Amino acid sequence: MRGIITYIHRDFLKWTRGKVAVFSSLVMPAAWLIFVGLALPVKFTGNYLDFITPGILVMTMLSAGLSGGALLMFDKILGFLNKFLALPTPRASILIGKILFITGRGLIQATIILVVALLIGATLISPVQYGLTYLVLFLFGMLISAFATTIALYLDDHDSYSAFNTMISMPLFFTSSALMPYDVMPAWLAAIARVNPLSFAIDAVRDVTAGVFPALPILVLLVLTAIVLAICMQVFRKVTI
Repeated sequence: MRGIITYIHRDFLKWTRGKVAVFSSLVMPAAWLIFVGLALPVKFTGNYLDFITPGILVMTMLSAGLSGGALLMFDKILGFLNKFLALPTPRASILIGKILFITGRGLIQATIILVVALLIGATLISPVQYGLTYLVLFLFGMLISAFATTIALYLDDHDSYSAFNTMISMPLFFTSSALMPYDVMPAWLAAIARVNPLSFAIDAVRDVTAGVFPALPILVLLVLTAIVLAICMQVFRKVTI
């Protein structure tokens, strides 16, 4: 645990020293919520802000997770990773510390989203519901962080990773249930959205805010996270720089 905490602390210090990066990572998700939640002209029954907020929360975790893979890429390029691998700390500590930091950073951004959503008219829910919401976001963040880290281990340069990030982030978001219910989607889009991992997390958060315990979505996210994390750890154990 000491090694994991050390690596989390190292990445957190590195992140907070880049004040522009910290500011943009906290402001941009809030801007998405305001412009999409309040300015998007849609025909919707009920509070559209309550409907869109789970989608923006999950998109925030997606963005944080995918951008987090670049942290490992820069460590590879700048030569830090090979020094970490030479230390007596178990390799698993390096990887788990990195993934937990990426996920924690995403949860900080998600907290900003929740506060802004309440300020502009979202419905206040109970502490238990907020706790379940953070559980879903944590599982999804771990899933995306482990996936992004695995891809970063395979790719050789930052440009390749940036291209990969751009290629999958927006298609994943726009083919999910973030912006509209399944019943108003075209049939082909609804079929894709129902198997999109983002939709599992988004639907789980919506179930929580509706007072329903999302047992199946949480189970699916837990299984997917365990599988991807196991693959990531296996790849990381074999990596050489």
